[in-house]
Amino acid sequence: MTYCVAARLDSGLVFLSDSRTNAGVDQISVFRKMTVFERPGDRVMVLMTSGNLAVSQAVLNALTRQNAEGGETLWNAPDMFEAAHRVGAAVREVFHREAPALHEQGVDFNVNLIFGGQIGPERCRLFQVYAAGNFIEAGQECPYFQIGEAKYGKPILDRVLRPDTSLDEAAKCALISMDSTLRSNISVGLPLDLLVYDTHALRVTHFASIDEHNEYFRMIRGTWGERLRQVFAEIPDPLWTSPEDPVSLVPSGRVHQPLRAEPVNEPGPSYPAPQVLAEDPGKDQAA
Repeated sequence: MTYCVAARLDSGLVFLSDSRTNAGVDQISVFRKMTVFERPGDRVMVLMTSGNLAVSQAVLNALTRQNAEGGETLWNAPDMFEAAHRVGAAVREVFHREAPALHEQGVDFNVNLIFGGQIGPERCRLFQVYAAGNFIEAGQECPYFQIGEAKYGKPILDRVLRPDTSLDEAAKCALISMDSTLRSNISVGLPLDLLVYDTHALRVTHFASIDEHNEYFRMIRGTWGERLRQVFAEIPDPLWTSPEDPVSLVPSGRVHQPLRAEPVNEPGPSYPAPQVLAEDPGKDQAA
């Protein structure tokens, strides 16, 4: 499994991916999930993948082969929407070629992608591409996408990320989201790829490969855990005996009773009377 997250902000884009792939607890491998398509001064596009590794690699190969064969490719797409359409077309191409054989083996065609970037003067755009090749675009209301083990790192994103969040704050938020996932799911693991792109730079602005020795990420992990415990300790304990208090857990003015099951009016279970073993009649004579 994996975890990838990306955000589209007013000031640019942030992408973060892990690199763990596993087919069981004893088959752990490292495969990077982020691929960059960059032509400085013209376009920067980033693709992150999750799901079946063979399928995602086949999609990447299809996109690379498009470039070798000419015609419609990511490198000559006029805008990001058309580029996302071509990524979806590559997914469908792989599906038509591989899905029947996978179905015969009882394996689902499982792939999810995050694709984003900027082409020329167009604004930055971010898409999530599904296994059917269709896609949706990030907007003002939801400026980020997640794929893979998304549930553990979602709360911090929902509370912090806004379109006007700075790139550095968004990168920090993504790293905290990743740390929460790393602590709760062994199918996600280091090293991480972090890419930050400034709007209109048309080149990769910042990139970091993060392993267990990275001091900043170690600081993030330690500080976040410590501050969470500190905030938790500062929150008052629940009040049970002061219903007049406005922050009481059981305020007055309503009934606080659990739903109780009524006893059934039936006799209880009957058990056979204990048996007494007869004494051996020859016991006294033998004595």
